[in-house]
Amino acid sequence: MERIRIAVEKARQQSAEQELQSVNEALKSPRPVEEGFAKIHYSQTKVVELDLDHLERHRIVAYNKNHPSSWMFDILRTRVLHLMEESGWRTLAITSPSPEAGKTVVAINLAMSVAHQTQRTAMLVDFDLRRPKIGTYLGIKREKSLNDVLAGTAEISDAVINPNLPRLVVLPTNEPVQKSAEVLSSKLGDRIISELRDRYQERIVIFDLPPLMAADDAISVLPKIDCVLVVIGNGMSTQREIKESLRHLSGANLLGIVMNKAELRTKNSYY
Repeated sequence: MERIRIAVEKARQQSAEQELQSVNEALKSPRPVEEGFAKIHYSQTKVVELDLDHLERHRIVAYNKNHPSSWMFDILRTRVLHLMEESGWRTLAITSPSPEAGKTVVAINLAMSVAHQTQRTAMLVDFDLRRPKIGTYLGIKREKSLNDVLAGTAEISDAVINPNLPRLVVLPTNEPVQKSAEVLSSKLGDRIISELRDRYQERIVIFDLPPLMAADDAISVLPKIDCVLVVIGNGMSTQREIKESLRHLSGANLLGIVMNKAELRTKNSYY
């Protein structure tokens, strides 16, 4: 636990004021999000409109660049992409020690932030086959989803959607999947991950995984994904759960730990 304590203390001691100042300086000369980027037109992928009020209720703030809390996910995005680009990684898993840590909210906001202001494209995949929530949080339900891809009745291209945000596509899961750990560790699971990784070289693929202590789903699929980010909900996990989770990740490329639902001393704080 000493490692966890030191990591948390270091995070608290970092200069949030300097990071916020950097963001504010970048915003002094605002430019359209599309400037400098080639526009993407979706001819086959279904484009859906999102409800801003619905997103707000589910703490999805990065969709709206004018939201006062979106800057936090921009900082997280910059750190994550820097580490991934150093190692040539393009697939990222997001998990947590226990349920209710807010991992899905972090995954969605991070994917939106990547899509907003980088020359990368982003794909968000609901791999929490036990309790899929991405569609619910976004307020969407596609007729075809990852369920149909796993059943062999649809291709990935039939199930992905664009939430009317350039450079972002989402592969939702509509219903829980039986024997989810076995499905994720199967050859079909391998093929899906490989296809999503290899189809576009500039794409960052973010997989929302189940909590580490809830089942063995995340453990079974992590070796196939380049790196992992762990979300810890403030007061939501015990020290034993955090320690055990880190032990499960001993063979994974751990990018870092996000302390979620923490009370920040800044007027722009949200989590």
